[in-house]
Order: sequence, then C-alpha cells, then structure tokens
Amino acid sequence: MTTLLRKLVSLRCLSPNFHACCRRSPGRSVHLSHGRGAQLVTGGSRSVAAVARTHNRQLHAEAGEAVEVDLKRLDGGDDGIVEVVMCRQKARNALGHLFVSQMRELVSSLSSDAAARVVVFRSLVPGVFCAGADLKERALMINSESDLFVHGLRSLMTQIASSAHMGLIETTRGLLPGAGGSQRLPRTIGVTLAKELIFTGRRIDGQTALEMGLVNRAVEQNEAGDAAYREALSLAREILPQAPIAVRMAKEAMNRGVEVDMTSAMAIERMCYARVIPTRDRQEGMAAFIEKRPPKYIGE
Repeated sequence: MTTLLRKLVSLRCLSPNFHACCRRSPGRSVHLSHGRGAQLVTGGSRSVAAVARTHNRQLHAEAGEAVEVDLKRLDGGDDGIVEVVMCRQKARNALGHLFVSQMRELVSSLSSDAAARVVVFRSLVPGVFCAGADLKERALMINSESDLFVHGLRSLMTQIASSAHMGLIETTRGLLPGAGGSQRLPRTIGVTLAKELIFTGRRIDGQTALEMGLVNRAVEQNEAGDAAYREALSLAREILPQAPIAVRMAKEAMNRGVEVDMTSAMAIERMCYARVIPTRDRQEGMAAFIEKRPPKYIGE
C-alpha cells in the first residue's frame, strides 16, 4: 500500500493522502507564480499542536453556513506553512457550491498573505481527499447554471494545484473532464496516455501513476495512515527556507516557458532572472555563501 505526491491535473482523488506542490500565479491566488510566493502541498490529515486559526469559521457560522473549508497556520519552526483544511464530511469533500465558494475565498486570501510561504491542502475526511463533483447538487442545476459552475470550478483548479486511487471518470457519467483535466492531463503525461485514461474512465493506483509520470513520489503507507502527509510536510519544510522571490521566479519561468518555443522561453527566463538581481535576498544569498553561514531570506 502506498500513498503519493502528485502533480496538479485536476484528477478525482479517492484518498486523503494525495499531494501536490506549486507556486502562486501572477495576479492570481495560487498555482503558477508571482504574489508573495506561497508554495502549495496537498496532503492528508494530522493533529497539529501549534496552530493558529483564522476567523474563517466564525464568519461562516455567523452567516448560518456550515464550514466546509477552513484555514490553519502552523507556528514555531513551521511558521510560514499554512494548512487549507477540507472538512465536508458527509459529502466526502465533493465539490459543491458552498465548498467551492469557501475554497476560492481562502485561496484568494492567500494570494495577498505575505506570511504564507507554503500551503498544505489537507482532508479531514477518513479515506478520501476529494470525491470530485457533487453530482447530486449538479443534477438540480439547469444547463446554464451547470456551465457557470463548471467555469468557476475550472478557474479554481487553475488557481490551486498505493492506497490512493485516482482517475478522470467523467465519461462513465456521460460527461467529460470540465475543470481543466482534459487539458492538464495531456500536458502532464502525453496525449496518448491521457486519451486512454479519459476514454476508459479508468482509476489507477499510486504505483501506476508514478510509472506514468503523473505523480512525483510514491511512499509506503504507515500505521497512522498519514505517510503521504508526512512526505508532503517534509517537502514543505525543504521549500520553506529558500529565497521566496527566487523560487517564485523560477516557477514562473518554468510554467510559462513550457507553453512556448525555446527562444521565447529563454526570453521569459531572462525576464525572471532580471527580477531577482536587485533583491535583498540575492545579496543575502551571496553574502551567506562567502561567509559560510546559512542565509536568512526575507522575501525582498
């Protein structure tokens, strides 16, 4: 039994131990680069001793809404790591109106949160990370409402971001992947394999996903059932001390560069590199190297 670390492809995931890493987009909440540079890591559940909550739960409680997505901040040595907690227990974190609305609200708030350096997506629902679309809710929508909702869901996925099983199973429900999966999956594993998975609606396990190049890592599950979460948190802790602007610009260079020809990609890299040169963090990195000490980056 393994759990795994994955790339973002908008897959329907049936395990809480399902992870991904990315940086925020320019002018967007999360995923591609820019902003203040939060990294994203999705993960399973864990008890956190030193955590500070935002007032998100209180705000929704006052509005008479259930809290389906919440925010927690780690402190101490993990200061800068934020957990987005998914807790729609009865519906297995299915993507309904309220769930998506609260998720977008939190993701948007993180785009301007200078204290958030790494974001961990975590499920509190045993055995499930996210069950995919809320088909019961979807069945009550008229066509125009459904189209608008899927458009919003696609936007959220762009922002964000083997005991695990995953798949794009929409064709088995008379649909096609509408939240970006039909475009992200071919870019991740190639058109041929993507077509096979989407046409058949097949679910695959973690080892198969690793072999396809769909996930970055697969780790053996532990007795606590949180092996993938521990792996994700370990990765988050590796990212946390690095220079925020440098990492953000590196991600922007890669994410934008892979979509264009090599000449244009080199121009993008040059532009991103130029934005790092005048930073105080670059000066600190050079000084720390010369003085043979660990650097202390401040994101400026």
